[in-house]
Amino acid sequence: MTVTKGESAREGADDEGDMSGGTGDGVPDDGYAPSERRLARERYRRTRARRATAVAALSTLVTAALLYLVVVNAPGWPRTKETFFSAHYAREALPKVLEGLWLNVRLLLICGVAVLVLGMLIAVARTLRGPVFFPLRVLAAAYTDFFRGLPLIINLMIVVLGVPALRLQGVTVDPVLLGGTALTLTYSAYVAEVFRAGIESIHPSQRAAARSLGLTNRQALRHVVLPQAVRRQVPPLLNDLVSLQKDTGLVSIGGAVDAVRAADIIVGRSLNYTPYIVAGLVFVALTIPMTRFTDWVTARMDRRRAQGGSL
Repeated sequence: MTVTKGESAREGADDEGDMSGGTGDGVPDDGYAPSERRLARERYRRTRARRATAVAALSTLVTAALLYLVVVNAPGWPRTKETFFSAHYAREALPKVLEGLWLNVRLLLICGVAVLVLGMLIAVARTLRGPVFFPLRVLAAAYTDFFRGLPLIINLMIVVLGVPALRLQGVTVDPVLLGGTALTLTYSAYVAEVFRAGIESIHPSQRAAARSLGLTNRQALRHVVLPQAVRRQVPPLLNDLVSLQKDTGLVSIGGAVDAVRAADIIVGRSLNYTPYIVAGLVFVALTIPMTRFTDWVTARMDRRRAQGGSL
């Protein structure tokens, strides 16, 4: 059977239209009319999607209603509502908490950059090869082991309260700077391990190929290994930054007036804990966009990895 050029072109157009699916609503696209089976399959998918959405909404409403009934019917709910959910104290606390939040945001930006730089240096030091770098590797490993094991709150107390007690000349006693230093010391140890895991995940053939092209060890690390390692570790790095954003509130133990300290001042004066709720909700509102962005980056990288694309 001989197929003419026109028939072949029409068949190709039909195949292409079937793959594209037209407009998805049964309207012909460039002359293509989807089959009844395809239209029925799309209707079935839309029906399932609507049913799933309705079930999810209903289950959410039922769960929320049950939680609400359990809370409001608790014996101590009237007193709890007055102490933790007072509209009067919420309106009073919100402007002061937002003013203090600007300090937390600045700490996040400055400490975030410092953590990434110091963490990268420590990770590179731990992955250096050769016996001459053994002391540097030991020091880097000791640093990460110590600050990952030391609770952040204790680190903050030691730095914020201990450094001023030494009365060293030329050393700041500003609780904001000291608190930021403590945050940087702790989080750089975590970030260093993230970077080190990314560096060690790169196959040795990548470094060998770079060396075969004439690059030195330092050039291979800088231009070949580190770019791939950083791209692979973007999701955990973003998670660490989210945690850093929340922990900036701990600098208040040294007296820095951030969002938490601003709420604490109002609580100490009024003996009402609503400002703490306001401060917590403000931190949650600041954290959610970063968390969703982290999830989006992770999903995007997973899709590219599944498709065989570059990370």
